Amino acid sequence: MSNPKTVLVVSAHAADFVWRAGGAIALYASRGYRVRILCLSFGERGESQGAWKVPGMTVERVKEIRRAESTRAAGILGAEIRFFDSGDYPIVPSQQTIDAMVDEFRELQPEFVLTHSFLDPYNPDHPTANNLTLQTRVYAQALGYPSKVGKPINAPPVFLFEPHQPEQCEWKPQVLLNVTPVWETKNASMESMEAQKHLWEYYTDLGRRRGAQAVRNGAPRDVKYAEAFQRVYPQTTSELD
Repeated sequence: MSNPKTVLVVSAHAADFVWRAGGAIALYASRGYRVRILCLSFGERGESQGAWKVPGMTVERVKEIRRAESTRAAGILGAEIRFFDSGDYPIVPSQQTIDAMVDEFRELQPEFVLTHSFLDPYNPDHPTANNLTLQTRVYAQALGYPSKVGKPINAPPVFLFEPHQPEQCEWKPQVLLNVTPVWETKNASMESMEAQKHLWEYYTDLGRRRGAQAVRNGAPRDVKYAEAFQRVYPQTTSELD
């Protein structure tokens, strides 16, 4: 395919895209889409518990470990990944990062965008990623925003993937995506994130629960695993279905 359709994923930390959207990434990659992940942080301070238990560990070594894990996971899912190294606890995006993300939007012209929830009292870096994604999406639409890459984008829908504590994040599952056909791929990507082994079982169980909910909401009975998303903007349609 010379010019495949594209999907853009903005992940606050090195593993967020794996737990929360690995199924969606693998599914669309299997359909021939170009999927590109923008990783704002390696999660070197707050999301690398396993690595910090090793005696003599350093920040730079943690970054190397997380880069390797995330690169391997993205490859398993069939996606590209770009790292910005914008710090961790807190993530602090620079103007250069903002401009680079606008360029990414304009070059990719994504069919849709995946990122974090608006709120997360357990991890303020996640709302930072959400805000940065929505900001740069708007900037990428503006004719007057300086960029030498591509043309202004239209209005790709944005879907917020499920936070770890959805109730506290005021997040609602509005879309249940069947990821059963690619579950083994997602599982392999999760197992590549060895610094957070404690999350493997949690997100496997969550996938099963969302799959059961999908069936209860009309999906075929052979759906076993699903991922949940919340829309930011209204769906535009000529039919209600």
